Amino acid sequence: MSESGMPTVGAKAPGFDLRAYPEGRYKLSQFKGKQNTVLYFYPRDDTPGCTTEACGFRDQFSQFQTADTIVLGVSTDTVASHEKFATKFALPFPLLADESHELAEKYGVWVEKNMYGKKSMGIQRATFLIDKAGKIAAVWPKVKVDGHVAEVAAKLAELDS
Repeated sequence: MSESGMPTVGAKAPGFDLRAYPEGRYKLSQFKGKQNTVLYFYPRDDTPGCTTEACGFRDQFSQFQTADTIVLGVSTDTVASHEKFATKFALPFPLLADESHELAEKYGVWVEKNMYGKKSMGIQRATFLIDKAGKIAAVWPKVKVDGHVAEVAAKLAELDS
């Protein structure tokens, strides 16, 4: 764990078992030994930065599939909200509903945010690449949306080479 509470490269990835859209529930353990996992945390469904990021993963999705990798988006939105978001933008990957922000806390991305002087708790945009052994292979702690998906894809290519 880093100072911020985020798991660090080489650490065992914190597990999860969350409801998702589509297909019910997802557990990290179901991918162990089979697929790499891109776990990306984003603040809110259908907001500008989150939409840009989700559509970036959508547009590069075949590249991730080819690299034997599942992409999972995570926010504190409900499954119903995820369904609207995924349908509106034709997102081909699952969105996990971390409504209690338990998973965000495990990954150190549930943080105090300051928006126009108003403090509130929320998700810090961050991405974790988890290898087939269930270990953290890369961390992007404060994601800038532009170019992010390409960075993740490049790191994945290194991992598989």
